[in-house]
Amino acid sequence: MKLLAASYPPMQVAAMRGMASLPLVCCYVLWQRETASLLWVRWPLHLMRGIMGVVMLSLFAYGLQTLTLTDAYAISFIAPLLITLLAIPFLNEKATPTHWLCLCGGLVGVWIAMKPSGAAMFSTGALAILGASVCYAASAVTGRVLSRTDTSSSLVFWMTLLMAAGAGALAAPDWQTLSPDHWPLIIGLGVTGFLGQLTITQAFRYGQAATVAPFEYSALVWGAGLDWMLWQTLPVGRTLLGAAIIIACGVYLIRAIHKPVPKLQT
Repeated sequence: MKLLAASYPPMQVAAMRGMASLPLVCCYVLWQRETASLLWVRWPLHLMRGIMGVVMLSLFAYGLQTLTLTDAYAISFIAPLLITLLAIPFLNEKATPTHWLCLCGGLVGVWIAMKPSGAAMFSTGALAILGASVCYAASAVTGRVLSRTDTSSSLVFWMTLLMAAGAGALAAPDWQTLSPDHWPLIIGLGVTGFLGQLTITQAFRYGQAATVAPFEYSALVWGAGLDWMLWQTLPVGRTLLGAAIIIACGVYLIRAIHKPVPKLQT
């Protein structure tokens, strides 16, 4: 996505992500024989989730125009914390002092990772990634609500279709001709986007948050590796420190919430 974001407008990158993934999603739905489940869904929530997906992808693509992958992922790690907090009002989960303590710690980590300096405290790219993280968190909570009644196929299909159609319509006035050299990147974006969305949906449907969430933090390792291989850049100390604080707060909060209650001895 970062390579494409350097050549195309953010909204067009978001549209290409949805359009390239859609054929794979359709094949998956047909393979699962769940086409009938696509119509019996909670339309308002799917529409809201699709809108958040368009905003999320376009903001993330915009942020990648100026930030390294490591910086972008470090800031985006606030999302698991936000998911836990949004679950309080929308999933009727109880708020505890641990929630607020970890949120404050996570925000400190984001502040450090965004490298504040004088008047230019927060770059537009960093703010875009932060906005994308908020949209991702809201979309994830909405997905959890939908998973109670709708199939995984319907969640993935409508999210992808709405992203492709919504971002495509918004990007159409300024659409730039695709370079033949970029087709492998677009295909790769579609494949990885499809697999990522499907596996995340399935993971949060069947797995405990305490088990799933730590794997999201492994993106920092992949991002740092790609930064080094493709752009010969390494993360700075502030980015790693901020990411470490965010990860520590997120893992602590998730494990504290899902800590098993000891059985009473009789």
